[in-house]
Amino acid sequence: MTQHGSDFVISRLFHSPELHVGCMRLGAGGLIGLHQASGPQLLAVVEGEGWFRTQSDERTPIREGEAVYWDGGEWHETGSEGGLVALVIESPHLDAGESLGPSPNRPA
Repeated sequence: MTQHGSDFVISRLFHSPELHVGCMRLGAGGLIGLHQASGPQLLAVVEGEGWFRTQSDERTPIREGEAVYWDGGEWHETGSEGGLVALVIESPHLDAGESLGPSPNRPA
């Protein structure tokens, strides 16, 4: 995918009106360019490491076993110097409440 200056591949695993699940692969130097989340979204890194940021310029590291949550409409960007694989889950039923485990931008 190349929208928003992006360089990554996403495979659709499941798609319904209430739930979208995909497997995203960023190669070395890969980028998911700055864009708005279309709805509540969870990115869970299953292999490798990288970084994410919101509209600020500050990058927050993220690695295998960690996840980050964005609300619908929230601007965000993700990249990796060495490559990463992540599951991306989008659903109106996701929220940043206690049902989500710890992540780099939320305390445990």
